[in-house]
Amino acid sequence: MGTPEYARVILERMINEMGIKVELVLTQPDRPVGRKKILTPPPVKELALAHEIEVLQPLSLKESEVVAAIEEKKPDYIVVAAYGQLLPKEVLDIAPCINLHASILPKYRGASPIQQALLNGDEYSGVTAMLMEEGLDTGAMLGFRFIKSSQAQRLDLMTQKLSEMAAELTVSVLKSFDKLQPIEQLGAAASKCKKIKREDGLVTLDSAKHIAQKAAAYYGWPGLFLESGMKLHGVTLVEAEKEYSEGEIVAVDGEAVVIGCKRGSLRVEELQAKSKAKMPAKAYLAGKRLKVGDSIL
Repeated sequence: MGTPEYARVILERMINEMGIKVELVLTQPDRPVGRKKILTPPPVKELALAHEIEVLQPLSLKESEVVAAIEEKKPDYIVVAAYGQLLPKEVLDIAPCINLHASILPKYRGASPIQQALLNGDEYSGVTAMLMEEGLDTGAMLGFRFIKSSQAQRLDLMTQKLSEMAAELTVSVLKSFDKLQPIEQLGAAASKCKKIKREDGLVTLDSAKHIAQKAAAYYGWPGLFLESGMKLHGVTLVEAEKEYSEGEIVAVDGEAVVIGCKRGSLRVEELQAKSKAKMPAKAYLAGKRLKVGDSIL
């Protein structure tokens, strides 16, 4: 059971592993994507169909037909990775349900663990294999993999690293399941993370360090944008301590520009005015006749 690229990487590893046979794949329904709203299948569905594996895309796992379809396969295990639905007790009772959650539990239970670790500037990120129960990411833990965040400092890079680690962990857990001693989570140490919304990408030019962490966490979507609607692309931290006027143009660095915040400064590669195409930041300044010392606000 899984939906995005993270889950696709795990499924591919299972398909290619001797001794593991994937009998059934469940994923979210096809969704409209892009401006033209083209109906697009999830990455997991595309891979499953390419390997002639049966695919179900139920709106709810509580449907009796769905539960019956899973029971019919008599699975030894149900592997879950970023599926997008909570599993009801009827499914949890069919076989051990093993979730590959992209955090070091009990930190960051919930929908956006990779983003939350990047937002908080955590030194380590990781993946936990856990037994599922009716609570949200509260089950006993079966194994871990972790990585220093400095090895993948952006959402897409971290997601790829954690996907590969989760895939290896999945195979390891499945093949040694009977020997594992599950570890109960310490509830007092738990934290939760929410589903990311577009408005989370709104920034004010106060803390350069915080904005750079948002740029890493929200890379691709929702990205970063100012109150004016201007989008900032290719944002990285220059330094975190000096004080500037908000939006002050500190320097031009090649085709990029260094922008000051109340505390610290940022290098921005491209700027995109509301309803306009993005362009190199230097070209944007030239078009607006802005220079060092002026403000982009």
